[in-house]
Amino acid sequence: MTEQTKLGGTLTLPGTSTHLRRMGYGAMQLSGPGIWGPPRDVDAAIAVLREAVAFGVNHIDTSDYYGPQVTNQIIKKALHPYPAGLVIVTKVGARRGADKSWLPALSREELIDGIHGNLRNLGRDALDVVNLRVGGMMAPAEGSIEEPLRVLVELKLQGLIRHIGLSNVTPRQLQEAQRITEIVCIQNFYNVANRGDDAFIDALAPQGIAYVPFFPLGGFTPLQSSVLDRVAASLQASPMQVALAWLLHHSPNILLIPGTSSLNHLRDNLTAAALELPADLIAELNAIAENARAAAQSAH
Repeated sequence: MTEQTKLGGTLTLPGTSTHLRRMGYGAMQLSGPGIWGPPRDVDAAIAVLREAVAFGVNHIDTSDYYGPQVTNQIIKKALHPYPAGLVIVTKVGARRGADKSWLPALSREELIDGIHGNLRNLGRDALDVVNLRVGGMMAPAEGSIEEPLRVLVELKLQGLIRHIGLSNVTPRQLQEAQRITEIVCIQNFYNVANRGDDAFIDALAPQGIAYVPFFPLGGFTPLQSSVLDRVAASLQASPMQVALAWLLHHSPNILLIPGTSSLNHLRDNLTAAALELPADLIAELNAIAENARAAAQSAH
């Protein structure tokens, strides 16, 4: 098995020569509890990053509001000078309050400060990809995103940003954005049990736009499903490996960024890219979303 095969193959971001292996790494969990402050063991966090890159990961997702600033500083300490071909994707549009709250940060000044903070803490002259994060904590909210997006376009023209993506957006907001600049990726909440973006993913695929699910394993509330457990047992895999493999099988434009601060979990996540899912098991997994929707409706 080749290195690229075990990482799910590659995807080229539209209009670029940037080739991303489909299994990446999300760095959010490298900071302390609640995504706040330093981790208990900085050396362990550094080891996870170095192991991911050694395994072949060339796509790390981060933000300067993780920590805040902590995660980016750990990435720099672990990997700088960065190996050729490593793509670091970051986000702006939010900030952390002193009470550890998550607050919008979409003013011109906040966005510019956010870009310069990412550059400084990562030790970069330019950011590979920057996602503009809008909407609520878990779901998009309709409304124009033109004003903050034009700030990022201005910074792109200055050479501080190479490519722009969007996070927590609707199809209508993507269409608005595409009238302003090229969009290379979308990062929204999505996993095997939460599939509100099925049609959105289908529309992005022919455009070559990468779809990057945040919380691919459920996030702060890990996925729990008897179906997932049963399929995993039949494949001698963990439920989380099956959840990741399902995403890779679902659409060729999906990129994954599962996060962990554990070397063992990291290896489990990365090897999930090699897991084959027979059609009958995929059908069973697809039923998880239907069950989740039915449960949500009965709760209301």
